[in-house]
Amino acid sequence: MSTTHEGLPLRSLQVFEAAARCGGFTAAGEELGITQSGVSRQVSDLEATLGIPLFVRKGARLTVTPAGERLAGQLADTFARMWSAVAEARRSEQVVTISMLPSVATRWFAPRLGRFMASYPDIDLRITASRHLVDFSAEGVDAALRYSPMPSAGLEAVKLGTETVRPVCSPEYARALGLHAPDDLYRATLLYGDIPEDWSAWFAAAGCGQSPPTGPRLGDDGAILQAALDHQGVALGRSLLVADDIAAGRLVAPFPVSLQASHAYWFVRPNGHATSKAIEAVRLWLADQFGKAE
Repeated sequence: MSTTHEGLPLRSLQVFEAAARCGGFTAAGEELGITQSGVSRQVSDLEATLGIPLFVRKGARLTVTPAGERLAGQLADTFARMWSAVAEARRSEQVVTISMLPSVATRWFAPRLGRFMASYPDIDLRITASRHLVDFSAEGVDAALRYSPMPSAGLEAVKLGTETVRPVCSPEYARALGLHAPDDLYRATLLYGDIPEDWSAWFAAAGCGQSPPTGPRLGDDGAILQAALDHQGVALGRSLLVADDIAAGRLVAPFPVSLQASHAYWFVRPNGHATSKAIEAVRLWLADQFGKAE
């Protein structure tokens, strides 16, 4: 039998608190799923251990003694805090915090959030969108979705997928400029970012004879793609981030030439950190979503 620090039977304390609160052994037994005689025996054992009466018995009528009332009140408070702590521990196991790039969070993950919630309604998923490499311990992050050639040392890493890069723009912009062949891009506004696969590499792959024209540099992929959606020019779109917009007809890819991205997507966690069923569920769900995108 589980006991308290001083050898008091924890089960008997629980049964006594229920009997005092319910006003009788029968009602307490119904609440706890034991017989009336089982409740009576547990209470008697507790009285013998404490050396004091907890109930005054007059026939079938029970009255809690003053000492019993004090004990029952303190136990009620103790059990309430104990069960609250247990519930909080269970909730914390269901909280998963994932870090990812703002562009990935906005353009790829957010449209899929409903799918995740439908599959895992009990997981409290929290996304931190950041361009810096997070400090897992200091920032309370469980895992990260990183875009890099290789994961950093000291991390457990699972490769989720790769992507290609190709020009994209709005259908209206493509029609207005008559974008039919790669050389037509010399008449276009090219939107520049900070990914390794730049316009010079794409122009070379497409067989264009001259260097690409200059254009505005926006840096963040989310801003670049928003400019393309707003008919401001042509962007080099990463396939994962533009797939939904192309499928919906908001963007088009006028040319078949694409570059293989030098970076890949990785699910990473610190080496040796304890995992949970919720974290593993998130990893498997992300792997499934990346598999569908390929």
